[in-house]
Amino acid sequence: MSEFDQVLPRYGADSLMDVLPSALAQLGVPGCTDVLGLELDGVRRIAILLIDGLGWHQIPTAAPYAPTLADLAARAPRMITTGFPSTTPTSLVSFGTGVGPGTHGVLGFRVAIPGTDTVLTHTHWRTDPDPAVWQPVPTLFERAAAAGLTVSVANRPEFAASGLTLAANRGAAYQPASDVDELAAAVVAGLGHPGAPPALSYGYFPDLDRYGHVFGVDSDPWREAAAAVDRLLDRVLDGLPPDAALLVTADHGQLDVPPHHRFDFDADARLRAGVRAVAGEPRVRYLHTLPGATDDVLATWTEILGDAAWVAHRDEVIAQGWFGPVPDCNIARIGEVVAICHGTHAVVAPTSEHAIKAMLIAYHGAYSAVEMEIPLLISRARP
Repeated sequence: MSEFDQVLPRYGADSLMDVLPSALAQLGVPGCTDVLGLELDGVRRIAILLIDGLGWHQIPTAAPYAPTLADLAARAPRMITTGFPSTTPTSLVSFGTGVGPGTHGVLGFRVAIPGTDTVLTHTHWRTDPDPAVWQPVPTLFERAAAAGLTVSVANRPEFAASGLTLAANRGAAYQPASDVDELAAAVVAGLGHPGAPPALSYGYFPDLDRYGHVFGVDSDPWREAAAAVDRLLDRVLDGLPPDAALLVTADHGQLDVPPHHRFDFDADARLRAGVRAVAGEPRVRYLHTLPGATDDVLATWTEILGDAAWVAHRDEVIAQGWFGPVPDCNIARIGEVVAICHGTHAVVAPTSEHAIKAMLIAYHGAYSAVEMEIPLLISRARP
């Protein structure tokens, strides 16, 4: 398979939304099923590290700077899929709830709030809309805590009270961690000790994705972030209690988009015609159309983007299963027209969105293998 081939999410069988239910099933949480077949006999505490931007196809690139990561991938290689769109807010909520994007409703990086002219950027979200209303599905952290597990989440201090954290992680004790050492210490501390109640300790590391966006995959800063991933893995593995295991996964992969493969929504009046609001992100666009303009927008975008994207009515995208089941209450969060970029193309919007978004080097969000395929690496405690 080419890394640019389309990959349909394997919801409910072999995807990111299945990681936490499978882990909790191993820890005896009622109602959780180990669909991934983790087979962690004797394990009473599990650490999960989610490395933002560490797609399956990035591991060989990172390997020279991350030998522990490379060793884990060589000893226990397993590839699963993320959900669609392959973007951080969507993935983190699928991970935390164990359901697909269509069900939890965090359907992209930027999503138009139905009935308003507001486009919500999920990474900047605080309390409006109310996270418990916008994303009402109970989290698996809540279920685990109710079952008597010790449950914690380690993440950057600034994310503690964000709407995205509440949507994805409510029910877990939040442990602020500003750097690799603090993150590793918090994840290990969250596991407790042999003899303590079963525990689930989750840690999120954002730097690989961040430096990929700004400087490109395999840039010097990206390589430094890959080395930091390895330090994180080493510290956690060294601190695992004997009855613990570590799972390493990601939210998506990433690819560089050259300047000549970028369509500019704001600079091309044809792309703007009939569009009331543009949402999503550069690799997958949601176009909310003016009344009566949907067919014209669909035709125009199909003509202009050509082979660079699949442009379709949202009903067709939903019917193909990209979002999983989508209840009626969430359909309007997806634009009437959806444009999913192929190859290394993107549709930027430097005026309609924050200008920095159009200046990035690497992107994700679409359905190529390099974006959709992610690792699931498993290790027991070191001897």
